[in-house]
Amino acid sequence: MIPVPRNRYSAGLRRIHWLTALLVAAAYLFIEQRGLFPRGSDGRALMMQSHYRAGLLVFAFALWRIALRIRHGAPPISPALPGWQDWLSRLLHLSLYAFVVAMPLLGLATAWTDGKSVMIPFTGTALPSLLPQDRTLAHQLEDLHGSIGEAFYWVIGLHIAAALYHHAWRRDDTLRRMF
Repeated sequence: MIPVPRNRYSAGLRRIHWLTALLVAAAYLFIEQRGLFPRGSDGRALMMQSHYRAGLLVFAFALWRIALRIRHGAPPISPALPGWQDWLSRLLHLSLYAFVVAMPLLGLATAWTDGKSVMIPFTGTALPSLLPQDRTLAHQLEDLHGSIGEAFYWVIGLHIAAALYHHAWRRDDTLRRMF
């Protein structure tokens, strides 16, 4: 194994971070664009399946990323953060990790309870449903999934704003650690 410079995340963590960011953006884009197509149309079905596939890939990368983060840890920020910023940073990152794990699971539960098939990315196979069909529960889960998704526009925006703050105003190496 090649030693990782102490001031950067491992190459694997950096790649997965940016792939996850792209996949989360794609999942948001697909779900927001479904409204361009009428209900029951092939275009709408394509947007939904693309949203599901992006979500499944986010989930897979999240698990992989958590394993790598546990294995490699995080490089220290230089200069060190004040205690309150360190605490907020940890809380924000924990929220982001919870988001990339919980949202795909909520999405799966929503699709399954609504009787929808979720195709495994890059295959023609649907995931077997682990939950019985229940339209009332499906609508509740869909509302929860949507509400959390909308809230995370703000959390993701805060994450980006914090990275830019650290780079442009604080001039520490927070952002450079991820490149």
